[in-house]
Amino acid sequence: MNLKLVRTLLVGEGFEVRTANNAEEARAAIPGFAPQVVLMDLQMPGMNGYELTRLLKADPATKDIVVLAMTAYAMKGDDALAAEAGCDGYITKPLDTRTLAKTILRYVGR
Repeated sequence: MNLKLVRTLLVGEGFEVRTANNAEEARAAIPGFAPQVVLMDLQMPGMNGYELTRLLKADPATKDIVVLAMTAYAMKGDDALAAEAGCDGYITKPLDTRTLAKTILRYVGR
């Protein structure tokens, strides 16, 4: 449900959006799309968002993509774990639908 909400919000703000249901789908889609930003769910099935972020940041072809961690399980210290994995920012759920696009734009500098 959050995936649909985020997609609808961002498309409405003029973003080109591609979605993936898991890390493997995302990893396969990124080279052909070359996104400026990835909204990374940290609790994906299979490979989690921390692992995928580490892979993206270790690859010269994807290391400059802004990765914003998104999680509903915001525990003390999770933001530090996300940063340690290479995330450039941290967004907690439930999302603030009024500010999500502005938050993303702050990170990508548009």
